[in-house]
Amino acid sequence: MNVDDLLKLYATGERNFAQAHLHEAYLSRADLVGANLQGADLIGANLAYSNLSRANLSQANLSRTNLTGATLASTDLSNAILIGANLYRANLMEAALNRANLSGANLREANLAGVSLVKAVLGETDLHGANLFGGNLRWAKLTDTDLIGANLGQVDLRGADLSGVSLIRADLAGAMLSAADLSYANLLGANLSEVDLMGADLKGAILPDGSLYH
Repeated sequence: MNVDDLLKLYATGERNFAQAHLHEAYLSRADLVGANLQGADLIGANLAYSNLSRANLSQANLSRTNLTGATLASTDLSNAILIGANLYRANLMEAALNRANLSGANLREANLAGVSLVKAVLGETDLHGANLFGGNLRWAKLTDTDLIGANLGQVDLRGADLSGVSLIRADLAGAMLSAADLSYANLLGANLSEVDLMGADLKGAILPDGSLYH
C-alpha cells in the first residue's frame, strides 16, 4: 500500500490498515485519528506533526521514524518497536506503551502525562524535560536514560531499573520508587519530597545535596 492509497481510503471512512507496509513513507501532518495500524511497517517513515490520536499502533515497527511534534494521545503502542525514533515534543498523553522498545529514542520535552510504560525498554532514551506526571512505569528498564529536568511527579516506578540514570533537577514529588534500582543514578538537585524509596537500591547514587550514597 502506498501513501496516496492509504489517505484516499482513510478519507472514505476506512480505518483498517493493519500490517500495512509503509516503510519510509511520507505522512507528515497526516490526519490518521483512530486508524488501525497494528503490526504496520513504518520503519524510517516521516510522521512529523501527524495526528494519530486513539490509533492502534500495537506491535508496529516505528524504528527511526520521525514523530516530531506528533499527536499520539490515547494511542495504543503496546509492544511497538520505536528504537531510535524521534518523538521530540510529541504528545503521548495517556498513551499505552506497555512492553514497547524505545531504546535510543528522542522523547525530549515530550508530553507523556498519564502514560503507561509497564515493562517498557527505554535504555539510553532522551527524556530531558519530558512530562511523565502520573505515568505508570512499573518494571520499566530505563538504564542510562536522560531524565534531566523531567516531571516524574506521582509516577509509579516500582521495580523499575533506573541504574545510571541522570535525574538532575527532576521533579519526583510523590513518586513510587519502592524496589527500584537507582544504583549510580544522579539525583543532584532532584525533588524527592514524599517519595517512597522502600527497598530501593541507591548504591553509588549521587543524592540531591550532592553527597554520595554509601
